[in-house]
Amino acid sequence: MAFLQGRVTFLRFQVHGPRPRLFTEEHLGKLNAHKAGQARIASADGIEAGWAGGDHVLDTEFELAKNIVNDALLFDLRIDSEKPPSDLLRAYTAIELKAAAKENPSGFASKKQKRDAREAARERLEQEAKDGRYTRRKCIPVMWDSKTNEVLFGATAMSNVDQLTTLFQSTFGHALEPITAGRRAQMLAELHERKRAVDDASPSPFVPEISPEELSWLPDESSRDFLGNEFLLWLWYHTEVLSDTLTLFDDSAAAVMLARSLTLECPRAATGSETIRHEMPNRLPEAKRAVQSGKLPRKAGLTVVRHEETSEFALHAETLAVSAAKLPPITEDITEPRARLEERITQIRTLIETIDLIYDAFGRVRLSAEWKQQFPALQKWLMKVV
Repeated sequence: MAFLQGRVTFLRFQVHGPRPRLFTEEHLGKLNAHKAGQARIASADGIEAGWAGGDHVLDTEFELAKNIVNDALLFDLRIDSEKPPSDLLRAYTAIELKAAAKENPSGFASKKQKRDAREAARERLEQEAKDGRYTRRKCIPVMWDSKTNEVLFGATAMSNVDQLTTLFQSTFGHALEPITAGRRAQMLAELHERKRAVDDASPSPFVPEISPEELSWLPDESSRDFLGNEFLLWLWYHTEVLSDTLTLFDDSAAAVMLARSLTLECPRAATGSETIRHEMPNRLPEAKRAVQSGKLPRKAGLTVVRHEETSEFALHAETLAVSAAKLPPITEDITEPRARLEERITQIRTLIETIDLIYDAFGRVRLSAEWKQQFPALQKWLMKVV
């Protein structure tokens, strides 16, 4: 299963329902009742969604030992879509047209014959598709963590989120809410009693007379997901000017470095976007010039060291999605296969905890009086000639 090996990618969702104390055969039975190829949710465009077991694209078996690891339920969302080859449709149409044209004195097909030819070609493809020859299947890993009552969805794009949320609601009776930068800020604000500060927040004018009051990629005025863009820019400032180590709310420390890649975009949708790839992209002159022109970070590669363990991943600003996370190697003293799988789940939880604590460190500055003191220094650093 994808969450149990290799690099990890996910979006986070909060489950609106009671936290399961334990995952049991009952949960597996619900997955089985909505498994791929049986009880499925179909959309108007013919795309069908169902649950899969996780071993491979055709696996629809759910078992306690395989699908429940360390209080986490692991399975796949399988998306089936019919994709008949367009060139085959054209070929069948041409064959029908040729046959029809032979009967005409002019040697050309009439408008009606052309319509009939296209319809006959589509019907032929539909008949052929019934045996599944044109079905494309893909699986996206899912992990429901009972300790946090969160669902991790193994993607960074929102293209298949509707299938996930609809099918999850049908299967378990609970709605899913994306944990974006704005939503996470609200959750932390409720914890630290600073919810009013989140509600009152607006995009910061990092570059006077250039920075807009609204971001083109956030058309919803009520969204506070711009805090994710400001978070990545603040991390850049903090690690370059103040310290590369942050003291977190739990009194632990995290060393943070921007690494490998940095994607920036114009919030006015005027000058486009650019991705800089380098061991330390934020140290390159073109990166600073990009933010001086008003561009904001949309995604950044991060290397984080906490509790003497190193993780590498890319963080998407507005969604807080994690992509291609490289987790620390499991210690050699854990030799039993089951124990190694359980440790892997623990590592994923630790990664999420670390990201939340670093984001909270930003929130304690951004959503307090300290921001008014720190923001002018950040602006001054930003506008230094490179």
